[in-house]
Amino acid sequence: SFDAGFSQLTTAFHSGARVVLLNYLLPRDVLKAMEREKVTGLTAVPPLYIQLSQLEWPAVIGEHLRYFANTGGRMPRETLMLLRQRVPKAKPFLMYGLTEAFRSTYLPPDEVDRRPDSIGKAIPNAEILVLRPDGTECAPDEPGELVHRGALVGLGYWNDTEKTAERYRLLPGREPGLQLPEYAVFSGDTVRRDPEGFIYFIGRRDEMIKTSGYRVSPTEVEEILYATKLVGECVAFGVDHPTLGQAIRVIATAPDGSAAIDLEALLAQCRIHMPAYMVPAGIKATAGPLPRNPNGKIDRKLLATGWLERQG
Repeated sequence: SFDAGFSQLTTAFHSGARVVLLNYLLPRDVLKAMEREKVTGLTAVPPLYIQLSQLEWPAVIGEHLRYFANTGGRMPRETLMLLRQRVPKAKPFLMYGLTEAFRSTYLPPDEVDRRPDSIGKAIPNAEILVLRPDGTECAPDEPGELVHRGALVGLGYWNDTEKTAERYRLLPGREPGLQLPEYAVFSGDTVRRDPEGFIYFIGRRDEMIKTSGYRVSPTEVEEILYATKLVGECVAFGVDHPTLGQAIRVIATAPDGSAAIDLEALLAQCRIHMPAYMVPAGIKATAGPLPRNPNGKIDRKLLATGWLERQG
């Protein structure tokens, strides 16, 4: 439903492959189609992968599926592990991109075992920078904003010069033969680059939770919750708090999609595996699936707004 799907279509045209277009109602419908059509490659958003990983896959799928790739968000480690158990012969391509430049980075399958949380390095013909607010480059492992420069960067937002000026900025040339300034897109995502050049996603800058003097990425909270295997889907967000600044709240479903979560056991696992400032101040159990935005991602903003309205 967004640029990733269109890319699957055009890539298939270019390579002479067949595309299976599917307007599914249930995750199990995806598996049925993959079995029926002998699908060799799958690209999906993490919320769908989370649901698929909790189902039993027909063995025949693993005989045909050669690769799977993510789009629209970072793949939770627990989900990746379950998918690799379901289809051990399929190669995982972990990716990162943004609509304004489409695909930015990917992690080769032979690196997944060594760094399953990484989004990899820049794709060919793209330059990925990790910058401080003053525009200087971050040191290794220092968090900064991911900035993408290269041939795939868009021209801006249609009839929105203010937003275009905010996200698209000229950067001086840094490579031989690229002396002229070139437009780059500032992603708004916080990442870090390790000493070997591999990049790790931390979180959306506008979604970071500021609590007890710390900046917490909601995806970090969600990653630990998924690892407990006590939740099926979950979303974390911050709400205003008089002393903490923001308190961390979570909405989650049980693995079977119901609201039957053992909240005491879940919070106990949080206290074991999280620093005190990261432990959610409240968890609401609900039946799934959690609402999605038009791109298929769990709608964090909608759920946070609904929480506030209920409290109000």
